[in-house]
Amino acid sequence: MLYTTHSKVLTAEQAVSYVQSFNRVFLQGGASTPLVLAEALAAQYERLRQVEIVCLSTLGTNALFEQNKKDSFYTNALFVSAPNRRAIHEGRGDYIPIFLSEIPLLFKRNILPIDVAMVHVSPPDTHGFCSLGLNVDISISALKAAKLVIAQINPQMPRTHGDGFVHLRDLDIVVEVDHSLPTLEYSAEIGECEKAIGSHCASLIEDGSTLQMGIGVIPNAVLNALSGHKNLGIHTEMFSDGILPLLASGVINNSCKKKHRRKVATAFALGSQALYDTVNDNPNFAFLETDYVNDVYVIKKNPKVVAINSAIEIDLTGQVCADSIGTFQYSGVGGQMDFMRGAALSEGGKPIIAMAACTKNGDSKIVPFLKEGAGVVSTRAHVHYVVTEYGVAYLYGKSLKQRALALIQIAAPQHQSSLLDAYKERFEKK
Repeated sequence: MLYTTHSKVLTAEQAVSYVQSFNRVFLQGGASTPLVLAEALAAQYERLRQVEIVCLSTLGTNALFEQNKKDSFYTNALFVSAPNRRAIHEGRGDYIPIFLSEIPLLFKRNILPIDVAMVHVSPPDTHGFCSLGLNVDISISALKAAKLVIAQINPQMPRTHGDGFVHLRDLDIVVEVDHSLPTLEYSAEIGECEKAIGSHCASLIEDGSTLQMGIGVIPNAVLNALSGHKNLGIHTEMFSDGILPLLASGVINNSCKKKHRRKVATAFALGSQALYDTVNDNPNFAFLETDYVNDVYVIKKNPKVVAINSAIEIDLTGQVCADSIGTFQYSGVGGQMDFMRGAALSEGGKPIIAMAACTKNGDSKIVPFLKEGAGVVSTRAHVHYVVTEYGVAYLYGKSLKQRALALIQIAAPQHQSSLLDAYKERFEKK
């Protein structure tokens, strides 16, 4: 055994046998999802009833949420993703709407008590400290609050600097594994639509700005358009491979930031194996808790914060739905509002909603009214810039009529006439 006698080293099957019916189990997410533990727990479904699984986005854990295990496991999601989306839609789970910055408070204040935390860590160093690796986010606060901690220790988990260190003595049960981590390489081609959006966003970004953006074709298009910029910084809840070329070229050097100067500050990362190799034992990256990274008062201390987020739809007054399609819960509140507000309060900051003007089916994402049951993630009072492939609408300080007309101008041409009719019906009544 690799580990000292104060930790109990068991097989995955033995470890998850400590989970009992009606327990609340925190499952670390993203690339750090403890897949061996999750699969072992799913295999023991026949002895369990109503085990509540609390998590952010997980990868590869569908087995816990299968229809035949509905009496055994119940997902209570803090962010909805592919593994548990169907279970929630079918009533085999639920969703907690909450800002990413405030999730750790649920654990720290015992609002959501955790019986068992299942996490995925690096091997201990010579001082006995393991790292939570790619997902510090809410994981460190859940671990500290849990009555029992089961850790999957994997030599392939990157050792990241920041808040994610946990001593071996604080891990109640250890399971040794050695397997590659889940990767997510966003390979969708950047088309003309995304290139136009990226170009419009890049035109709003000044040299010396601090960036927040996520993963996907639009964030990649924005990053691709920034090769001529200088002295950019990163303070974001998550990042992926898109920032690596800009780091290598020196465009991103974090030299103008006031918080974590010269470092990329983040809560988690998800991408390719090359990304994981880059952050491994790299002091240029700080992996921190979300109640700090996403704290509006921390974000706003950086100069020229540009927060780029997306939307499922936006109405003519500027209300942003980013987490549901009508009543269908698609994702979650996440950190959009944290960074939209932080960017707005930053000196020279710019909160941006960037999206294609139409859905894949050709429907306009700029709509007279949000769908019935749609969730408002960012209120119209918080929205400053909206970007589509057709241009930029600046809404801050604009009246309802002014912002509606600005949004119609960046809608797809084939939908502008019907949107203008809706505008007249609402605002030009005789």
